[in-house]
Amino acid sequence: MINLSVFLEDSARRYPNRAAVVLGDQRLTYAQVDAGANQVANLLRSRGIGRGDKVALSCPNLPYFPVIYYGILKAGAVVVPLNVLLKGREIAYHLTDSEAKAYFCFQGTADLPMGTEGNAGFGQVDGCEHFFLVTADPAAPSPIEGAETLGRALTGQSPVFETVPAAETDAAVILYTSGTTGQSKGAELSHSNLILNALTSNRLFQAKPATDTHLLVLPLFHSFGSTVNMNAGFSSAATLVLLPRFDAAAAVKLLQTEDVTFFAGVPTMYWGLLNALTGDVDVEKIARNMRVAVSGGSSLPLEIIKEVQQRLGVTILEGYGLSETSPVATFSDPDSDPRPGSIGIPIWGVELKLIDESWNTIEGSDEIGEIAIRGHCIMNGYYNRPEATAEVLNNGWFRTGDLGRRDKDGFYYIVDRAKDMIIRGGFNVYPREVEEVLMTHEAVSLAAVIGVPHPSHGEEVKAYVILKEGAAITEEELVAWSKEQMAGYKYPRTIQFAESLPMTATGKLLKRALT
Repeated sequence: MINLSVFLEDSARRYPNRAAVVLGDQRLTYAQVDAGANQVANLLRSRGIGRGDKVALSCPNLPYFPVIYYGILKAGAVVVPLNVLLKGREIAYHLTDSEAKAYFCFQGTADLPMGTEGNAGFGQVDGCEHFFLVTADPAAPSPIEGAETLGRALTGQSPVFETVPAAETDAAVILYTSGTTGQSKGAELSHSNLILNALTSNRLFQAKPATDTHLLVLPLFHSFGSTVNMNAGFSSAATLVLLPRFDAAAAVKLLQTEDVTFFAGVPTMYWGLLNALTGDVDVEKIARNMRVAVSGGSSLPLEIIKEVQQRLGVTILEGYGLSETSPVATFSDPDSDPRPGSIGIPIWGVELKLIDESWNTIEGSDEIGEIAIRGHCIMNGYYNRPEATAEVLNNGWFRTGDLGRRDKDGFYYIVDRAKDMIIRGGFNVYPREVEEVLMTHEAVSLAAVIGVPHPSHGEEVKAYVILKEGAAITEEELVAWSKEQMAGYKYPRTIQFAESLPMTATGKLLKRALT
């Protein structure tokens, strides 16, 4: 019996006074984060929430996130992290699908009114019984009428709690992903999935207990940030310097002032950092401290790898994984020869192979096939979706939907993303979901969504739309409407009206003919 929250508890016991999280002038020690998580666990228990219950969390990179995340785990419940950009209708779907009994939501800002959207979504779901509004100031009154603030709810809760033990295969976290098509599905990750993935990451990156300082710019609601930065970092008593929203200049300043040794990001972040190494930035100091730099989400251009090596003196280690794989499945081996453009080799305890559509293994070097993965990182399955689970799991192997090849030395390379998935700034955008929302507009008859190249985001979302007969709407009006209906990374920035769309002989949209 073990619980993922052991990472926090063990570090709090061994290094109680070491800084766990830093945000501006706010610095919380491991002992303080652990005490706060215990209060959250006691709160949940007082509301009748315990082992196996689902609890959703919408929160940017703030100290509240690990406090609430580990508090949910301590109570024996399952964390359901939600993207902070989701709108009310999307939040309602996730709360319903995960069968969440409680929901913690940060109040947000004027530009990103998370609390308003979260409360609206919560109000649409009968089965979710408790809504806790997380205010920037815990003592502040609720800015939303009728919403209970976390600060008020925690009043009188004890900072001591005996963690509920969990079986290794019990669900710890449900991460939502569409894979490549359809509505979002919840990938159910067990305590052992996430514990082994974090410990293996630390082994790979040669983490030094109570020594490393991470600059955490990846969103914690995403599997990359939560595993490689938070869980792995907390397991080795690292200090996590939080940046709620990535800004290259702010990130560079923190690299310098906080003596950061570990940085993880997506390719667009590295591009931004390099452009921000100007003026009075002490590049030599940053380079002296930087020990590990890792990248995931999509392939890094070779020129960025070279420039980071030249200016910061560190070789970026590239990896690959999905929400369904906890997420790390492969990584460049720092003890071997990292190969630019490669996603590396399987991590400890994990196997990869290439398969055809019928699950037959593809042998030989440089043959293209679908990447399949087996090992301790593979999810239990999609929550409440046995048919969808059966489509991707076979005798322990998970088919990723991504096409790849393997060179003669065993290094893997991504050839193409499966189906039509768009990767915008490191976030997965699923065209079918966007198309379905567009088609709820009274003027839209048919929509086809694709990704088009973008210099900084990698890809941008573009929609082709056929209007209903007699309907009239401008591109600007439909873009503005889409922005109101979908998260910021999803809605199309460009809409092109068309009289018809290319089709296959069977009547399916021929998206490869669209540009």
